[in-house]
Amino acid sequence: MKILQTVSAVSLIALIFLCVAWELWLAPLRPGGSGLVMKALPLLLPLMGILKGRRYTYQWAPMLMLAYFTEGVVRAWSDTGLSAWLAGGEIVLAVVFFFAAIYYAKFSGPSHQAQ
Repeated sequence: MKILQTVSAVSLIALIFLCVAWELWLAPLRPGGSGLVMKALPLLLPLMGILKGRRYTYQWAPMLMLAYFTEGVVRAWSDTGLSAWLAGGEIVLAVVFFFAAIYYAKFSGPSHQAQ
């Protein structure tokens, strides 16, 4: 179960850094950075709960990833060059976090703790 917590935390932190780097330096919509960097802010909401292993956070945070998965799919389909590749990275990180967090929430439940 510790591996699921680690994978969740690493993928969430990596997604935060990816969003910031993407919109400020790597492939911003406008030269010098884009206001889309603010998309990283909602990812900070579950960060402490994920790092501390709070089951409740692992239950709701995967729903947040659906927005990032959707954005990644849309931008991978519509963007070109580096931006499309970064969108692919966003998709991968969102999916990894989603499944790691879902399974952590499942296996950390009371029914699995008694075993």
